[in-house]
Amino acid sequence: MATHDEAARIDDGSDSEGPALMRRKAFGWVGVVALAGAVASMVALSGRIDGEAASKDRQPKAGAAARSQDDLASKLARREVQRSPSSIPGREIVQVETLIPAGVESGWHAHPGEEVGYIIAGQVEMMVQGRATVVLHPGDGFLIPPRTPHNARDLGPETGRMLSTYIVETGQPIATFVDQPVQR
Repeated sequence: MATHDEAARIDDGSDSEGPALMRRKAFGWVGVVALAGAVASMVALSGRIDGEAASKDRQPKAGAAARSQDDLASKLARREVQRSPSSIPGREIVQVETLIPAGVESGWHAHPGEEVGYIIAGQVEMMVQGRATVVLHPGDGFLIPPRTPHNARDLGPETGRMLSTYIVETGQPIATFVDQPVQR
């Protein structure tokens, strides 16, 4: 029986490990996204169990993530859930819970890496440079490419709550405000 790598070489008729390596990387990213979704589900479930009266130490606070060089923390309630080095050299994985009050925008910003996000509560209008604006609901996920300007606005009536996992360059600010892109 052929191993996974041998099967990859048989499939494309070459001895190159390129396709097999690409498949391994793709499976790795699928794993990261699945992990983010599982954690988001647990956070959402714990919010339902605890109700809206969650303990004060679990509620994100404006400025709480400032120690991690996060421009958004000056404007929105954000709580760093966890941070860990990535298996990708020069990258780290940072997970952040964000609350966006009804009618409030995050402001146009970008990240030094991918954002894998999940809407826990609220209706969030997501504007991403080069894409059509979409409205996300609880249970919806979103992906933002590295250094891509985007803006989120909660449409109400309840506070928007999202969980974002960032796969970013180590030592860089998690979020940096940018000018609103010109629509063409």
